[in-house]
Amino acid sequence: MTRPVLMGTCLLIAAPAFAQAQNDPSRDPAKTEVWKPVPAAVATPSGASPSDAVVLFGGKDLSAWEGEQGGKAPWTVADGAFTVVPGSKGIRTKQRFCDIQLHVEWRTPTETKGFDGQHRGNSGIFLQEVYELQVLDSYNNPTYSNGQAASIYKQSIPLVNASRAPGEWQVYDVIWKAPRFSDGGGLVSPARITVLHNGVLVQNDTVLSGKTEYIGAPSYSPHGCAPIYLQDHDSKVSYRNIWVREL
Repeated sequence: MTRPVLMGTCLLIAAPAFAQAQNDPSRDPAKTEVWKPVPAAVATPSGASPSDAVVLFGGKDLSAWEGEQGGKAPWTVADGAFTVVPGSKGIRTKQRFCDIQLHVEWRTPTETKGFDGQHRGNSGIFLQEVYELQVLDSYNNPTYSNGQAASIYKQSIPLVNASRAPGEWQVYDVIWKAPRFSDGGGLVSPARITVLHNGVLVQNDTVLSGKTEYIGAPSYSPHGCAPIYLQDHDSKVSYRNIWVREL
């Protein structure tokens, strides 16, 4: 019989407190409700790019790209993908970008005999032309850790190796925050990158020390928005379904 008496007493105490809260203007929940701005609606159809994305390759042609030194992009297009032509040099987007969300699907060659380390399925995705996210066949293929797939080349080792077998399509989803420079050319804030490799987080808001260097330490020099550049590293790496959202 004790429990019902206690419950009744609690209800008697709680009721006035609840009424007081209702009558207190400072406790109005509407005071913490924000209605504007209203986020824009973005359609995300299954298997397609978001409705506000810039499609850089949708499976048909390389009209959004040009050769490293200008002119027509020299890589081959077939079966909804395009492939590096070794020795032809890289390609870059005609459009320039700063902060972006980037989606890229890529595939290294199935044949690996006679190739290992940095010679197996090597390419690279350069944000703003000078910051490289490594593309490499890193499936049972030892190499230096800050040069394997999903590394920020020679700067940041990926958290894990999420690589699929050679010949299988792989996915990078990237959030890129461009560096900021003062009017005088000084660095205000460094570049930052988050990368998911095949849906697995491999770079978590990584801060870059500067542009990619093959030899020596990275450093910054002032620049503005710039193209996305894909590297020819003498391997027939293929790409498909590339889109960006400007942030």
